[in-house]
Amino acid sequence: MPKNTKVTQREHSNEPVTESVADLLSLEHPMDYKSSQMSMGLSPGSTAPVKALIPSPDPDAEDGRPAWNNKLEYILAQVGFSVGLGNVWRFPYLCQKNGGGAYLVPYFILLLLIGIPLFFLELAVGQRIRRGSIGVWNYVNPKLGGIGVSSLIVCSFVGLYYNVIIGWSIFYFFQSFQFPLPWAECPMQINGTQAIVVPECEKSSATTYFWYRQTLNITSSIDDTGGLNWKMVLSLLVAWILVCLAVIKGIQSSGKVMYFSSLFPYVVLFCFLVRGLMLKGAVDGIAHMFTPKLEKMLEPQVWREAATQVFFALGLGFGGVIAFSSYNKRDNNCHFDALLVSTINFVTSILATLVVFAVLGFKANVMNEKCVVDNAETILGFLNTGVLSKELIPPHINFSQLSAQDYSEMYGVIKAVKEDSFGELGLDACLLEDELNKSVQGTGLAFIAFTEAMTHFPASPFWSVMFFFMLINLGLGSMIGTMTGITTPILDAFKIRKEILCVGCCIVAFLLGLLFVQRSGNYFVTMFDDYSAGLPLTVVVILENISVAWIYGTKRFMQDLEDMLGFKPYAFYYYMWRYVSPAILVVLIIATVIEMVVSPAGYNAWVEAEVSAVRFHSYPPWASAMAYSLIVLAMLPLPIVFIVRHFNLISDGSNKLSVSYRKGMMKDISNLEEQDEQRFILNKNPSETPSPMPAHRAYLGPGGTQEMTNTNYGTSTKTGYQNIGSPESGL
Repeated sequence: MPKNTKVTQREHSNEPVTESVADLLSLEHPMDYKSSQMSMGLSPGSTAPVKALIPSPDPDAEDGRPAWNNKLEYILAQVGFSVGLGNVWRFPYLCQKNGGGAYLVPYFILLLLIGIPLFFLELAVGQRIRRGSIGVWNYVNPKLGGIGVSSLIVCSFVGLYYNVIIGWSIFYFFQSFQFPLPWAECPMQINGTQAIVVPECEKSSATTYFWYRQTLNITSSIDDTGGLNWKMVLSLLVAWILVCLAVIKGIQSSGKVMYFSSLFPYVVLFCFLVRGLMLKGAVDGIAHMFTPKLEKMLEPQVWREAATQVFFALGLGFGGVIAFSSYNKRDNNCHFDALLVSTINFVTSILATLVVFAVLGFKANVMNEKCVVDNAETILGFLNTGVLSKELIPPHINFSQLSAQDYSEMYGVIKAVKEDSFGELGLDACLLEDELNKSVQGTGLAFIAFTEAMTHFPASPFWSVMFFFMLINLGLGSMIGTMTGITTPILDAFKIRKEILCVGCCIVAFLLGLLFVQRSGNYFVTMFDDYSAGLPLTVVVILENISVAWIYGTKRFMQDLEDMLGFKPYAFYYYMWRYVSPAILVVLIIATVIEMVVSPAGYNAWVEAEVSAVRFHSYPPWASAMAYSLIVLAMLPLPIVFIVRHFNLISDGSNKLSVSYRKGMMKDISNLEEQDEQRFILNKNPSETPSPMPAHRAYLGPGGTQEMTNTNYGTSTKTGYQNIGSPESGL
């Protein structure tokens, strides 16, 4: 029940209670119960909802819930939450890995089948019930409250390590204010009387060395914690201060931040696209990116990865989508919002892919030219020592101006003549295609490949500052949504100042996040990224889908949407929610479990002593137990809440409304039972008792004259009073 209604105010007041039941009811706003939204369907024989004869005040203003200042703030918040680091560094990688342009076909199909329908579902549920993730699913059925708790736990896990990535970006951002960039060249060290290149850097590259040694100062295994990396501790502290300042006032502060954090990345992406297209080799990279390998579309792995990317790109199951939409007015067109945000997300992924591969195409050309020069010097050495005959070199080739085509021709001649001993020469083919096929994703793309490409840009510090400032803003937008998904359900359930809650959450998260800023912290980031969200979130979303489509009922939900939006949603959504989306999610869960069983649990470790420094290591037993415990902890609330609510081990809050009325009713009906109280007030049977709440309070009531009951769970029929009270109940 709303905490600012007259009844609740009287309950918490110390003044003597003298009103009669009639006085209490006379204070409620007059309403036409036939037009109340408690009636979830049309009355028999009617063709349109009956309008109330007496206008009621704005229900959204009555419940005291904060609201967005305008529609633009809300859209930017949803865009900022859904468009994150994954759009920049995971989508391009998957596109390259899974057939280039051919990958866009399964991705777009799955976006239509599961992405947009489920995103629309979360927007509609949050907007209609006006609660966070826990309150929403408590409202549908108290036994489903575990869905919201699991969502909150996953949000917490993701927020812990996601802000570490923002911390890394902050460190690189400040390191970019110098020329040349600190990762442009390998550092030198004094060895006796001469200066030599640091061996660890010489074995890899300048950008790789800067990432693993100068930034992370990483250990060689997860068993060796290495102590705290104080540079990263400070960067993480700055990241949490930024997040705390952005969310401390709820949507009133985060909405303002979104104007910049959501729009600035697009400015940077367009600048990078224009600059990238002017670079030599950019067209090669883009052509390689979008050249379709149609045979890839027949591989199940491609469809599984496309479904996973669609799923996480829109932020489904995190609770942020529901939380943001809960601050909307109930008549907001959330269907349009779902289509708009999904389209922006998809277009952003394409834009980021163009930028990434324009830049990587340039980098591939630079590296290929370097390869040609290095191998040409090797061939000249062989010619001078007599290992190769000068007659093998075509007469038109000039070593001082050797092109990639000339080198390829010379390489082919030498390979054909020296077929038996060619391998001993150690020559490289220097093919541009090989450079373009080197797959990089995640931190490898942002902090190694992209940073290396930017060292070859004119005015490279400027572009580096822009790039990492963009990453900070992308991450900040997603973190605001993640934090909102955590704080909104807590604020709905408990009376606590949002400022105190936000500061407390940030402090606790910073302390827990110290796990990720040890010298071995990157290995724990990988662990949390692989295990804390994937499977649990998929389970959460399929339960959300089943709860609405099968437990509550798709037809009733469609009628609710028509009452709320003013038009009937397309029948397409009916079949998606009821059949197609659940089926695809079941297949995705099975495929994810199989992948976890087949693939060994492990991580890529940086081994300083080896030439090829990155090696795959299996998790030790304690780390494997930790990884799988993340999955268990995230999904544990689902069965626990169901069991305790099913066996009534804790209250589901269904009688909370009658408790709120107790003071006002004490003198008149103190000796009556709960159902008799309702009959006394309105002279009706409990099943016929209309809700005394304003028309906007109910969302998931029955259609027509049907009683509200979830027969799928075998629960007893509840009155309008009881179901209205359930969103306010805690666990």
